[in-house]
Amino acid sequence: MKVKDYLLASISGLLLILSFPQWNLFALAWVSLVPLLYAVRGKDASQGCILGAVTGLVFNLGLVYWVTVSMTTYGKMNAALSALVLILFSAYLSLFIGAQVWCSCYVERKQGIAVMATLPFLWTASEYIKSWFLTGFPWENLGYSQFLALPVIQIADITGVYGISFLLVLVNGVIFVLLETMALKKTVPYKLIAVTVLLLAASLLYGRARLEHYDRQEGTRLTVALVQGNIAQDVKWNPAFLDETMNSYSRLTLAAAAEKPALIIWPEAATPFFFQSEKLYQEMVAAVARRAGAYLLLGSPAWENDGNETHYFNSAFLVTPEGSITGRYDKIHLVPYGEYVPLKQLFPFIDKMVVGIGDFTSGREVKNLSFPGGTLGTLICYEIIFPDLVRRFVKEGAAFLVNITNDAWFGRTSAPYQHLSMVVLRAVENRRFVARAANTGISAIIDASGRIVQQSKLFTPASLAGIILLEKELTFYSRFGDIFAALCLLLSFFVLGMTFIRAKGRQKHFYINTGE
Repeated sequence: MKVKDYLLASISGLLLILSFPQWNLFALAWVSLVPLLYAVRGKDASQGCILGAVTGLVFNLGLVYWVTVSMTTYGKMNAALSALVLILFSAYLSLFIGAQVWCSCYVERKQGIAVMATLPFLWTASEYIKSWFLTGFPWENLGYSQFLALPVIQIADITGVYGISFLLVLVNGVIFVLLETMALKKTVPYKLIAVTVLLLAASLLYGRARLEHYDRQEGTRLTVALVQGNIAQDVKWNPAFLDETMNSYSRLTLAAAAEKPALIIWPEAATPFFFQSEKLYQEMVAAVARRAGAYLLLGSPAWENDGNETHYFNSAFLVTPEGSITGRYDKIHLVPYGEYVPLKQLFPFIDKMVVGIGDFTSGREVKNLSFPGGTLGTLICYEIIFPDLVRRFVKEGAAFLVNITNDAWFGRTSAPYQHLSMVVLRAVENRRFVARAANTGISAIIDASGRIVQQSKLFTPASLAGIILLEKELTFYSRFGDIFAALCLLLSFFVLGMTFIRAKGRQKHFYINTGE
Protein backbone atom coordinates (compact mmCIF):
# COMPACT_ATOMS: atom_id res chain seq x y z
CA MET A 1 0.00 0.00 0.00
CA LYS A 2 1.07 3.58 -0.62
CA VAL A 3 1.07 6.61 1.65
CA LYS A 4 -1.74 7.97 -0.54
CA ASP A 5 -3.98 5.09 0.56
CA TYR A 6 -3.48 5.89 4.24
CA LEU A 7 -4.12 9.58 3.56
CA LEU A 8 -7.36 8.80 1.76
CA ALA A 9 -8.51 6.53 4.58
CA SER A 10 -7.66 9.28 7.08
CA ILE A 11 -9.62 11.83 5.04
CA SER A 12 -12.70 9.61 5.33
CA GLY A 13 -12.22 9.59 9.09
CA LEU A 14 -11.98 13.38 9.18
CA LEU A 15 -15.08 13.80 7.03
CA LEU A 16 -16.98 11.51 9.38
CA ILE A 17 -15.93 13.62 12.37
CA LEU A 18 -17.23 16.76 10.67
CA SER A 19 -20.57 15.07 9.98
CA PHE A 20 -21.39 14.84 13.69
CA PRO A 21 -21.96 17.34 16.51
CA GLN A 22 -20.69 19.90 17.19
CA TRP A 23 -19.64 20.41 13.58
CA ASN A 24 -23.00 19.17 12.25
CA LEU A 25 -21.89 19.24 8.59
CA PHE A 26 -24.26 16.34 8.00
CA ALA A 27 -24.14 16.61 4.20
CA LEU A 28 -20.53 15.37 4.33
CA ALA A 29 -21.73 11.98 5.57
CA TRP A 30 -23.09 11.28 2.07
CA VAL A 31 -19.55 11.46 0.59
CA SER A 32 -17.40 10.71 3.64
CA LEU A 33 -16.61 7.13 2.62
CA VAL A 34 -15.68 7.90 -1.00
CA PRO A 35 -11.96 8.43 -0.22
CA LEU A 36 -11.87 5.13 1.68
CA LEU A 37 -13.57 3.31 -1.20
CA TYR A 38 -11.00 4.73 -3.58
CA ALA A 39 -8.18 3.63 -1.25
CA VAL A 40 -9.42 0.02 -1.00
CA ARG A 41 -10.06 -0.34 -4.75
CA GLY A 42 -8.31 -3.50 -5.91
CA LYS A 43 -6.89 -4.25 -2.47
CA ASP A 44 -6.96 -7.68 -0.86
CA ALA A 45 -8.90 -8.34 2.35
CA SER A 46 -6.04 -7.69 4.78
CA GLN A 47 -5.13 -4.40 3.11
CA GLY A 48 -8.78 -3.34 3.09
CA CYS A 49 -9.04 -4.19 6.77
CA ILE A 50 -6.05 -2.01 7.64
CA LEU A 51 -7.37 0.95 5.65
CA GLY A 52 -10.84 0.57 7.13
CA ALA A 53 -9.30 0.49 10.60
CA VAL A 54 -7.34 3.68 9.83
CA THR A 55 -10.60 5.42 8.92
CA GLY A 56 -12.19 4.09 12.09
CA LEU A 57 -9.27 5.11 14.29
CA VAL A 58 -9.18 8.70 13.00
CA PHE A 59 -12.96 8.97 13.25
CA ASN A 60 -13.24 7.61 16.77
CA LEU A 61 -10.30 9.62 18.11
CA GLY A 62 -12.11 12.75 16.96
CA LEU A 63 -15.53 11.53 18.09
CA VAL A 64 -14.95 10.21 21.61
CA TYR A 65 -11.99 12.40 22.58
CA TRP A 66 -14.15 13.53 25.52
CA VAL A 67 -13.32 10.26 27.27
CA THR A 68 -10.02 11.84 28.33
CA VAL A 69 -11.85 14.79 29.88
CA SER A 70 -14.00 12.45 31.94
CA MET A 71 -11.05 10.35 33.04
CA THR A 72 -8.68 13.19 33.94
CA THR A 73 -11.12 15.75 35.36
CA TYR A 74 -13.47 13.42 37.25
CA GLY A 75 -11.65 10.09 37.33
CA LYS A 76 -8.41 11.78 38.46
CA MET A 77 -6.46 9.66 36.01
CA ASN A 78 -3.02 10.64 34.80
CA ALA A 79 -3.24 12.54 31.47
CA ALA A 80 -0.84 10.21 29.68
CA LEU A 81 -2.71 7.14 30.88
CA SER A 82 -6.07 8.60 29.87
CA ALA A 83 -4.66 9.33 26.40
CA LEU A 84 -3.54 5.71 26.16
CA VAL A 85 -7.02 4.53 27.18
CA LEU A 86 -8.54 6.76 24.48
CA ILE A 87 -6.23 5.32 21.84
CA LEU A 88 -6.98 1.74 22.88
CA PHE A 89 -10.71 2.41 23.04
CA SER A 90 -10.67 4.08 19.61
CA ALA A 91 -8.61 1.20 18.22
CA TYR A 92 -11.21 -1.25 19.51
CA LEU A 93 -14.04 0.72 17.88
CA SER A 94 -12.06 1.00 14.64
CA LEU A 95 -12.07 -2.79 14.35
CA PHE A 96 -15.77 -2.68 13.46
CA ILE A 97 -15.05 -0.64 10.33
CA GLY A 98 -11.90 -2.62 9.58
CA ALA A 99 -13.78 -5.93 9.83
CA GLN A 100 -16.57 -4.91 7.50
CA VAL A 101 -14.12 -3.62 4.86
CA TRP A 102 -12.16 -6.88 5.20
CA CYS A 103 -15.35 -8.82 4.50
CA SER A 104 -16.28 -6.68 1.48
CA CYS A 105 -12.81 -6.97 -0.03
CA TYR A 106 -12.76 -10.72 0.61
CA VAL A 107 -16.09 -11.23 -1.15
CA GLU A 108 -14.94 -9.07 -4.07
CA ARG A 109 -11.73 -11.07 -4.49
CA LYS A 110 -13.41 -14.48 -4.23
CA GLN A 111 -16.82 -13.81 -5.81
CA GLY A 112 -16.34 -10.75 -7.97
CA ILE A 113 -19.08 -8.85 -6.11
CA ALA A 114 -18.08 -5.19 -5.85
CA VAL A 115 -17.26 -3.73 -2.44
CA MET A 116 -19.96 -1.08 -2.74
CA ALA A 117 -22.60 -3.80 -3.29
CA THR A 118 -21.89 -5.56 0.01
CA LEU A 119 -20.62 -2.75 2.23
CA PRO A 120 -24.07 -1.24 3.05
CA PHE A 121 -25.22 -4.60 4.43
CA LEU A 122 -21.96 -5.28 6.27
CA TRP A 123 -21.81 -1.75 7.70
CA THR A 124 -25.36 -2.06 9.04
CA ALA A 125 -24.65 -5.52 10.44
CA SER A 126 -21.51 -4.21 12.13
CA GLU A 127 -23.38 -1.35 13.79
CA TYR A 128 -26.00 -3.81 14.99
CA ILE A 129 -23.35 -6.07 16.54
CA LYS A 130 -21.74 -3.04 18.18
CA SER A 131 -25.06 -2.26 19.87
CA TRP A 132 -24.88 -5.38 22.06
CA PHE A 133 -21.37 -6.88 21.87
CA LEU A 134 -19.56 -6.56 25.25
CA THR A 135 -22.63 -4.75 26.68
CA GLY A 136 -22.77 -2.53 23.59
CA PHE A 137 -21.56 0.93 22.61
CA PRO A 138 -23.71 2.18 19.70
CA TRP A 139 -22.49 5.75 20.19
CA GLU A 140 -23.07 7.92 17.11
CA ASN A 141 -23.66 5.25 14.49
CA LEU A 142 -23.48 6.72 10.99
CA GLY A 143 -27.23 7.35 10.74
CA TYR A 144 -27.17 9.74 13.71
CA SER A 145 -25.23 12.24 11.60
CA GLN A 146 -28.55 13.10 9.92
CA PHE A 147 -30.46 14.05 13.08
CA LEU A 148 -31.02 17.57 11.74
CA ALA A 149 -32.08 16.35 8.28
CA LEU A 150 -35.71 15.63 9.21
CA PRO A 151 -36.93 14.25 5.84
CA VAL A 152 -34.06 11.74 5.84
CA ILE A 153 -34.57 10.30 9.31
CA GLN A 154 -38.31 9.59 9.13
CA ILE A 155 -37.71 6.06 7.81
CA ALA A 156 -36.40 5.24 11.29
CA ASP A 157 -39.96 4.37 12.39
CA ILE A 158 -39.55 1.31 10.13
CA THR A 159 -35.84 0.48 10.03
CA GLY A 160 -34.53 2.20 13.12
CA VAL A 161 -31.39 4.32 12.82
CA TYR A 162 -29.78 1.42 10.96
CA GLY A 163 -31.79 2.10 7.81
CA ILE A 164 -30.33 5.59 7.61
CA SER A 165 -26.80 4.21 7.98
CA PHE A 166 -27.54 1.72 5.19
CA LEU A 167 -28.77 4.48 2.89
CA LEU A 168 -25.73 6.66 3.57
CA VAL A 169 -23.26 3.87 2.78
CA LEU A 170 -25.20 2.94 -0.36
CA VAL A 171 -25.13 6.52 -1.67
CA ASN A 172 -21.41 6.80 -0.86
CA GLY A 173 -20.84 3.67 -2.93
CA VAL A 174 -22.81 4.95 -5.93
CA ILE A 175 -21.02 8.31 -5.87
CA PHE A 176 -17.70 6.46 -5.88
CA VAL A 177 -18.81 4.27 -8.79
CA LEU A 178 -19.93 7.31 -10.79
CA LEU A 179 -16.63 9.10 -10.20
CA GLU A 180 -14.68 5.99 -11.13
CA THR A 181 -16.83 5.48 -14.23
CA MET A 182 -16.18 9.02 -15.45
CA ALA A 183 -12.45 8.87 -14.67
CA LEU A 184 -11.85 5.52 -16.37
CA LYS A 185 -14.59 5.86 -19.00
CA LYS A 186 -16.16 2.59 -17.92
CA THR A 187 -19.72 1.40 -18.56
CA VAL A 188 -22.22 3.23 -16.40
CA PRO A 189 -23.87 0.81 -13.90
CA TYR A 190 -27.42 1.98 -14.61
CA LYS A 191 -29.12 -0.71 -12.52
CA LEU A 192 -27.17 0.13 -9.37
CA ILE A 193 -27.79 3.83 -9.85
CA ALA A 194 -31.49 3.28 -10.54
CA VAL A 195 -31.97 1.16 -7.42
CA THR A 196 -30.16 3.72 -5.25
CA VAL A 197 -32.09 6.66 -6.67
CA LEU A 198 -35.38 4.82 -6.14
CA LEU A 199 -34.53 3.96 -2.53
CA LEU A 200 -33.39 7.49 -1.79
CA ALA A 201 -36.42 9.05 -3.47
CA ALA A 202 -38.81 6.69 -1.70
CA SER A 203 -37.18 7.47 1.65
CA LEU A 204 -37.42 11.22 1.13
CA LEU A 205 -41.01 11.07 -0.11
CA TYR A 206 -41.93 8.95 2.89
CA GLY A 207 -40.13 11.43 5.10
CA ARG A 208 -42.03 14.39 3.68
CA ALA A 209 -45.34 12.58 4.06
CA ARG A 210 -44.64 11.70 7.68
CA LEU A 211 -43.57 15.26 8.51
CA GLU A 212 -46.78 16.64 7.01
CA HIS A 213 -48.79 14.08 8.95
CA TYR A 214 -47.23 15.03 12.28
CA ASP A 215 -47.56 18.73 11.53
CA ARG A 216 -51.33 18.17 11.44
CA GLN A 217 -51.37 15.75 14.34
CA GLU A 218 -53.97 16.28 17.05
CA GLY A 219 -54.08 14.51 20.37
CA THR A 220 -54.10 14.77 24.11
CA ARG A 221 -51.85 17.60 25.23
CA LEU A 222 -49.75 17.64 28.35
CA THR A 223 -47.66 20.47 29.77
CA VAL A 224 -44.33 19.38 31.18
CA ALA A 225 -41.49 21.34 32.75
CA LEU A 226 -37.79 20.49 32.81
CA VAL A 227 -35.48 21.64 35.57
CA GLN A 228 -31.75 21.93 34.90
CA GLY A 229 -30.01 22.39 38.24
CA ASN A 230 -26.49 22.88 36.84
CA ILE A 231 -24.79 21.27 39.84
CA ALA A 232 -21.07 20.85 39.21
CA GLN A 233 -19.90 17.24 39.19
CA ASP A 234 -17.06 17.87 41.62
CA VAL A 235 -19.44 19.13 44.34
CA LYS A 236 -22.52 17.11 43.51
CA TRP A 237 -21.91 14.42 46.15
CA ASN A 238 -20.34 16.72 48.72
CA PRO A 239 -22.67 16.88 51.79
CA ALA A 240 -21.65 20.49 52.37
CA PHE A 241 -23.40 21.50 49.13
CA LEU A 242 -26.56 19.43 49.68
CA ASP A 243 -28.71 22.27 51.03
CA GLU A 244 -27.53 24.57 48.26
CA THR A 245 -28.45 21.90 45.71
CA MET A 246 -31.94 21.49 47.14
CA ASN A 247 -32.49 25.25 47.30
CA SER A 248 -31.50 25.57 43.65
CA TYR A 249 -33.92 22.85 42.54
CA SER A 250 -36.68 24.30 44.70
CA ARG A 251 -36.24 27.78 43.22
CA LEU A 252 -36.17 26.56 39.60
CA THR A 253 -39.11 24.21 40.15
CA LEU A 254 -41.34 26.90 41.59
CA ALA A 255 -40.42 29.17 38.67
CA ALA A 256 -41.44 26.40 36.26
CA ALA A 257 -44.68 25.86 38.20
CA ALA A 258 -45.91 29.24 36.94
CA GLU A 259 -46.65 27.49 33.62
CA LYS A 260 -48.93 25.05 35.48
CA PRO A 261 -47.29 21.84 34.23
CA ALA A 262 -48.85 18.46 35.00
CA LEU A 263 -45.36 16.98 35.36
CA ILE A 264 -42.05 18.50 36.42
CA ILE A 265 -38.87 16.57 35.64
CA TRP A 266 -35.57 16.73 37.51
CA PRO A 267 -32.38 15.15 36.09
CA GLU A 268 -30.60 11.90 36.90
CA ALA A 269 -29.40 11.74 40.54
CA ALA A 270 -30.83 15.21 41.14
CA THR A 271 -31.07 14.34 44.84
CA PRO A 272 -27.56 13.27 45.93
CA PHE A 273 -28.98 11.23 48.79
CA PHE A 274 -31.26 8.21 49.22
CA PHE A 275 -34.62 9.81 48.54
CA GLN A 276 -36.52 6.74 49.70
CA SER A 277 -35.08 6.81 53.22
CA GLU A 278 -33.68 10.28 54.01
CA LYS A 279 -36.86 11.53 55.68
CA LEU A 280 -35.72 15.11 56.26
CA TYR A 281 -34.75 15.74 52.66
CA GLN A 282 -37.60 13.63 51.35
CA GLU A 283 -39.97 16.04 53.11
CA MET A 284 -38.17 18.99 51.47
CA VAL A 285 -38.83 17.47 48.06
CA ALA A 286 -42.42 16.66 48.99
CA ALA A 287 -42.93 20.29 50.04
CA VAL A 288 -41.68 21.45 46.63
CA ALA A 289 -44.11 19.11 44.87
CA ARG A 290 -47.00 20.37 47.02
CA ARG A 291 -46.16 24.02 46.36
CA ALA A 292 -45.79 23.35 42.61
CA GLY A 293 -49.07 21.42 42.53
CA ALA A 294 -47.63 18.96 40.02
CA TYR A 295 -46.28 15.45 39.77
CA LEU A 296 -42.51 15.38 40.11
CA LEU A 297 -40.15 12.89 38.45
CA LEU A 298 -36.67 12.90 39.91
CA GLY A 299 -33.48 10.88 39.76
CA SER A 300 -32.02 9.48 42.95
CA PRO A 301 -29.95 6.51 44.10
CA ALA A 302 -32.00 3.75 45.74
CA TRP A 303 -31.21 0.65 47.77
CA GLU A 304 -32.61 -2.75 48.65
CA ASN A 305 -31.44 -5.34 51.15
CA ASP A 306 -32.06 -8.97 50.25
CA GLY A 307 -31.04 -10.24 53.67
CA ASN A 308 -27.47 -10.97 52.63
CA GLU A 309 -26.24 -7.73 51.14
CA THR A 310 -27.39 -4.27 50.14
CA HIS A 311 -27.92 -3.52 46.45
CA TYR A 312 -27.79 0.00 45.07
CA PHE A 313 -29.73 1.26 42.06
CA ASN A 314 -29.70 4.33 39.85
CA SER A 315 -33.40 5.13 39.98
CA ALA A 316 -36.19 7.50 39.03
CA PHE A 317 -39.00 8.24 41.50
CA LEU A 318 -42.42 9.63 40.65
CA VAL A 319 -43.83 11.85 43.41
CA THR A 320 -47.46 12.98 43.66
CA PRO A 321 -48.53 16.61 44.19
CA GLU A 322 -49.25 15.56 47.77
CA GLY A 323 -45.63 14.50 48.22
CA SER A 324 -45.92 10.70 48.30
CA ILE A 325 -43.94 8.25 46.16
CA THR A 326 -46.16 6.59 43.57
CA GLY A 327 -43.64 4.76 41.39
CA ARG A 328 -39.99 3.89 40.86
CA TYR A 329 -37.91 2.70 37.93
CA ASP A 330 -34.42 1.22 38.34
CA LYS A 331 -31.93 1.72 35.53
CA ILE A 332 -31.36 -1.47 33.56
CA HIS A 333 -28.40 -0.72 31.27
CA LEU A 334 -25.54 0.63 33.38
CA VAL A 335 -22.42 2.47 32.21
CA PRO A 336 -19.24 0.37 32.52
CA TYR A 337 -16.66 2.15 34.70
CA GLY A 338 -19.20 4.88 35.36
CA GLU A 339 -21.73 2.97 37.47
CA TYR A 340 -20.02 -0.36 37.94
CA VAL A 341 -16.63 -1.91 37.26
CA PRO A 342 -16.67 -5.01 35.01
CA LEU A 343 -14.31 -7.83 35.98
CA LYS A 344 -13.42 -6.03 39.18
CA GLN A 345 -11.86 -9.13 40.74
CA LEU A 346 -9.49 -9.50 37.79
CA PHE A 347 -8.62 -5.80 37.59
CA PRO A 348 -8.83 -4.43 41.17
CA PHE A 349 -6.67 -1.41 40.23
CA ILE A 350 -9.41 0.01 37.96
CA ASP A 351 -12.07 2.07 39.67
CA LYS A 352 -15.16 4.02 38.65
CA MET A 353 -14.71 7.37 36.94
CA VAL A 354 -17.80 8.96 38.50
CA VAL A 355 -17.93 10.00 42.15
CA GLY A 356 -20.91 8.70 44.09
CA ILE A 357 -21.99 5.61 45.99
CA GLY A 358 -20.67 2.10 45.32
CA ASP A 359 -21.32 -0.08 42.30
CA PHE A 360 -24.91 -0.05 41.07
CA THR A 361 -27.00 -3.12 40.37
CA SER A 362 -28.99 -3.37 37.14
CA GLY A 363 -32.74 -2.96 37.33
CA ARG A 364 -34.77 -6.10 36.73
CA GLU A 365 -37.54 -4.95 34.40
CA VAL A 366 -38.83 -2.43 31.91
CA LYS A 367 -41.26 -0.47 34.04
CA ASN A 368 -43.37 2.47 32.91
CA LEU A 369 -44.62 5.03 35.42
CA SER A 370 -48.21 6.27 35.33
CA PHE A 371 -50.01 9.34 36.62
CA PRO A 372 -53.34 10.98 35.69
CA GLY A 373 -51.68 12.80 32.78
CA GLY A 374 -50.48 9.63 31.09
CA THR A 375 -47.92 6.81 31.08
CA LEU A 376 -44.25 7.59 30.62
CA GLY A 377 -41.19 5.52 29.88
CA THR A 378 -38.12 6.74 31.75
CA LEU A 379 -34.67 6.20 30.29
CA ILE A 380 -31.80 7.12 32.56
CA CYS A 381 -28.78 8.70 30.89
CA TYR A 382 -26.93 6.16 28.72
CA GLU A 383 -30.02 3.98 28.22
CA ILE A 384 -31.42 6.34 25.60
CA ILE A 385 -28.72 5.35 23.07
CA PHE A 386 -30.01 1.76 22.94
CA PRO A 387 -32.89 1.65 20.41
CA ASP A 388 -34.21 -1.78 21.32
CA LEU A 389 -34.40 -0.96 25.03
CA VAL A 390 -36.30 2.29 24.37
CA ARG A 391 -38.86 0.64 22.10
CA ARG A 392 -39.67 -1.87 24.85
CA PHE A 393 -40.99 0.96 27.03
CA VAL A 394 -43.20 2.11 24.17
CA LYS A 395 -44.39 -1.40 23.46
CA GLU A 396 -45.34 -1.69 27.13
CA GLY A 397 -47.59 1.36 26.82
CA ALA A 398 -45.53 4.53 27.24
CA ALA A 399 -47.39 7.49 25.72
CA PHE A 400 -44.26 9.63 25.86
CA LEU A 401 -40.62 9.20 26.82
CA VAL A 402 -38.47 10.89 29.43
CA ASN A 403 -34.69 10.96 29.46
CA ILE A 404 -33.07 12.09 32.69
CA THR A 405 -29.31 12.43 32.58
CA ASN A 406 -26.24 13.94 34.17
CA ASP A 407 -23.82 14.90 31.41
CA ALA A 408 -21.68 17.05 33.72
CA TRP A 409 -18.81 14.59 33.53
CA PHE A 410 -18.53 15.24 29.78
CA GLY A 411 -17.38 18.77 30.52
CA ARG A 412 -17.52 21.41 27.79
CA THR A 413 -16.96 18.92 24.99
CA SER A 414 -19.09 17.85 22.06
CA ALA A 415 -20.39 14.82 24.00
CA PRO A 416 -23.57 16.50 25.36
CA TYR A 417 -24.46 17.51 21.80
CA GLN A 418 -23.73 14.01 20.53
CA HIS A 419 -25.87 12.53 23.29
CA LEU A 420 -28.79 14.79 22.33
CA SER A 421 -28.51 13.85 18.64
CA MET A 422 -29.20 10.20 19.48
CA VAL A 423 -32.28 11.11 21.52
CA VAL A 424 -33.79 12.61 18.36
CA LEU A 425 -33.80 9.21 16.65
CA ARG A 426 -35.56 7.56 19.58
CA ALA A 427 -38.40 10.05 19.14
CA VAL A 428 -38.73 9.24 15.43
CA GLU A 429 -38.37 5.47 15.77
CA ASN A 430 -41.24 5.28 18.23
CA ARG A 431 -43.21 8.43 17.29
CA ARG A 432 -43.14 9.63 20.85
CA PHE A 433 -42.36 13.03 22.29
CA VAL A 434 -39.25 13.00 24.45
CA ALA A 435 -38.78 15.28 27.46
CA ARG A 436 -35.13 15.40 28.46
CA ALA A 437 -33.86 16.86 31.73
CA ALA A 438 -30.07 17.11 32.11
CA ASN A 439 -28.19 18.34 35.16
CA THR A 440 -25.87 20.68 33.26
CA GLY A 441 -27.58 20.41 29.86
CA ILE A 442 -28.67 19.88 27.25
CA SER A 443 -32.29 19.72 28.41
CA ALA A 444 -34.80 19.57 25.56
CA ILE A 445 -38.26 18.74 24.31
CA ILE A 446 -38.32 16.74 21.08
CA ASP A 447 -41.48 16.06 19.11
CA ALA A 448 -42.56 12.83 17.42
CA SER A 449 -40.98 13.81 14.10
CA GLY A 450 -37.59 14.55 15.65
CA ARG A 451 -37.78 18.34 15.86
CA ILE A 452 -35.98 19.82 18.84
CA VAL A 453 -38.79 22.11 19.94
CA GLN A 454 -36.94 23.60 22.91
CA GLN A 455 -33.47 23.23 24.34
CA SER A 456 -31.35 24.76 27.07
CA LYS A 457 -27.80 26.00 27.03
CA LEU A 458 -24.94 24.10 28.60
CA PHE A 459 -23.83 24.79 32.16
CA THR A 460 -26.57 27.25 33.04
CA PRO A 461 -29.42 26.80 35.55
CA ALA A 462 -32.66 26.61 33.59
CA SER A 463 -36.30 25.66 33.66
CA LEU A 464 -38.17 24.92 30.43
CA ALA A 465 -41.89 24.33 30.00
CA GLY A 466 -43.60 23.03 26.90
CA ILE A 467 -46.53 21.07 25.52
CA ILE A 468 -46.17 17.48 24.40
CA LEU A 469 -48.68 15.21 22.67
CA LEU A 470 -49.49 11.78 24.03
CA GLU A 471 -49.30 9.01 21.43
CA LYS A 472 -50.89 5.56 21.44
CA GLU A 473 -50.11 3.98 18.06
CA LEU A 474 -47.11 1.69 17.73
CA THR A 475 -44.75 2.12 14.81
CA PHE A 476 -43.40 -0.82 12.86
CA TYR A 477 -40.12 -0.36 14.69
CA SER A 478 -41.77 -0.24 18.11
CA ARG A 479 -43.61 -3.48 17.37
CA PHE A 480 -40.89 -5.51 15.72
CA GLY A 481 -37.59 -3.88 16.60
CA ASP A 482 -34.36 -4.31 14.66
CA ILE A 483 -35.67 -6.57 11.91
CA PHE A 484 -33.92 -4.54 9.21
CA ALA A 485 -30.56 -4.69 10.97
CA ALA A 486 -31.01 -8.39 11.76
CA LEU A 487 -31.76 -9.13 8.09
CA CYS A 488 -28.60 -7.27 7.08
CA LEU A 489 -26.67 -9.39 9.57
CA LEU A 490 -28.18 -12.65 8.30
CA LEU A 491 -27.55 -11.71 4.67
CA SER A 492 -23.97 -10.75 5.50
CA PHE A 493 -23.36 -14.12 7.18
CA PHE A 494 -24.96 -15.92 4.24
CA VAL A 495 -22.82 -14.17 1.61
CA LEU A 496 -19.64 -14.63 3.66
CA GLY A 497 -20.46 -18.27 4.32
CA MET A 498 -21.13 -19.01 0.65
CA THR A 499 -17.98 -17.16 -0.37
CA PHE A 500 -15.90 -19.14 2.10
CA ILE A 501 -17.40 -22.48 1.01
CA ARG A 502 -16.90 -21.76 -2.69
CA ALA A 503 -13.36 -20.54 -2.10
CA LYS A 504 -12.54 -23.75 -0.24
CA GLY A 505 -14.19 -25.80 -2.96
CA ARG A 506 -12.16 -24.15 -5.70
CA GLN A 507 -8.99 -24.57 -3.65
CA LYS A 508 -9.71 -28.29 -3.16
CA HIS A 509 -10.49 -28.71 -6.87
CA PHE A 510 -7.19 -27.03 -7.73
CA TYR A 511 -5.25 -29.43 -5.49
CA ILE A 512 -6.90 -32.47 -7.11
CA ASN A 513 -6.28 -31.26 -10.67
CA THR A 514 -2.60 -30.54 -10.01
CA GLY A 515 -2.13 -33.92 -8.30
CA GLU A 516 -1.22 -32.38 -4.93
